[in-house]
Amino acid sequence: MKKLILWVFLLIAFTAAVPLLILSPFSEKQTDIDDIRYGGPEIKVLHSKTKEIMTVPLEKYLVGVVAAEMPAEFPPEALKAQAVAARSYALKKMQDGLNGEGHPGVHVCTDHNHCQAWLSEEEMKKCWGKKAPEYIKKITQAVLGTRGIVLTYENKLIEPVYHSTSSGRTENSEDVWQAKIPYLRSTASPWDKDSPKFRQEISMPLEEVDRKLGTSLSAVPAGTFSQSSPVQILEHTHTGRAKSVEIGGRVFSARELREKLSLPSTDFTCKIKGGEIIFITRGYGHGVGMSQYGAKGMAEEGYTYQEILKHYYTGVSLSRAYR
Repeated sequence: MKKLILWVFLLIAFTAAVPLLILSPFSEKQTDIDDIRYGGPEIKVLHSKTKEIMTVPLEKYLVGVVAAEMPAEFPPEALKAQAVAARSYALKKMQDGLNGEGHPGVHVCTDHNHCQAWLSEEEMKKCWGKKAPEYIKKITQAVLGTRGIVLTYENKLIEPVYHSTSSGRTENSEDVWQAKIPYLRSTASPWDKDSPKFRQEISMPLEEVDRKLGTSLSAVPAGTFSQSSPVQILEHTHTGRAKSVEIGGRVFSARELREKLSLPSTDFTCKIKGGEIIFITRGYGHGVGMSQYGAKGMAEEGYTYQEILKHYYTGVSLSRAYR
């Protein structure tokens, strides 16, 4: 009799568990983003290429952002850190309403130069091929595993800027954008040295530099440059990056120079060889906030996403915006 009662109990328990298994968003077979119940608010997104305006659940939008902004093979805790940063950014944009700069009528766009990059599920499948089901599942877990979690400073959403790779230490905000922001303080990021983008050499014809900067380097006899470099760094940030630069007799902010010449970083040295200028750079991106390769390195050492975020954003709290 006792055995019969036990079998009946187990049968009831198993029957009750079946619906949960079917509805689980992380089952082995399920990879379709549209089948998942995300919850949370909806966000209006302008697809910068197609000009389509999409209204989607915020958490679903974030799967596309994380897929576009961070390599899918990164550890789960790094992907979670990226998801929280991206969510904080998006919610801050939503607080600003539908009259955002550059795209009225929507909250964000998919242009990474203006807002955050984003990939559709179709683009993910095209990008990742056979790995797509695994990577979509992994990123979806990272997003929904942090559902509703955001970064705040003094009870307000922060500007959670991030970049690919620092030069070994992140930058203070005022050294890049003038405004001193208390949670965007320089911090050590030794993990970045393992990034494939940590050191690069960029060769550029002098004529191209002249065209982009309005200088006249190509008109100067080549022998002149053997005596002195045409690029002089006038001011450094406290991490050693260039802050202001004189090139060909004209002065530029290092940020402006990086943007005009499409350099990976403002941490550079350079030399002239023949009719070309060669920039040797360290790091990739503006260098402020979270380093993505730094987050990868921290995750591989066992740090949690909360620890990663608090390392790169000084004095912040992790708060729940919604469930």
